Amino acid sequence: MPNYWIIVGSPDNFEKTSSLGFTVQGMKTRQRRKAERMGDGDQFVWYITGEQAFAGYATITGPYFEDHDPVWVGKKDGEDYPWRVPIRKEVVLPVSGRIPAEGVARKLAYVAKWPPEHWRLAFQGNVHEISRADFDIVRAEIEKAATEAA
Repeated sequence: MPNYWIIVGSPDNFEKTSSLGFTVQGMKTRQRRKAERMGDGDQFVWYITGEQAFAGYATITGPYFEDHDPVWVGKKDGEDYPWRVPIRKEVVLPVSGRIPAEGVARKLAYVAKWPPEHWRLAFQGNVHEISRADFDIVRAEIEKAATEAA
């Protein structure tokens, strides 16, 4: 049974994933346990910090692996996002078509753990596991936005 995730990252790190052809996604050092649980068929949505927007979603196509080649940049010096998973992009929205997260986030059971005025706290950190139902809500919004942008 697949797992569902939110990958939180900066616009720059999302562009790094894009420059790799959306073939691999890196995660911070402290995300090893979550990376170990990721596998073929899992899916995730990208949440872009600063923009507070959803940018697309992808499917994980294999097991996690460790790689210290510097690709993604963290706030801490020397942070190299060593836990990586092979991916296949499903839908990636253009910058102008990204979905503002607030309205969508308020529909998610995962976000309901926080007071409504502090919904952004749900997106602190690099990786979050969510339910299939929450993933489906975000995925549907991304697909709707992609159709409208086409």
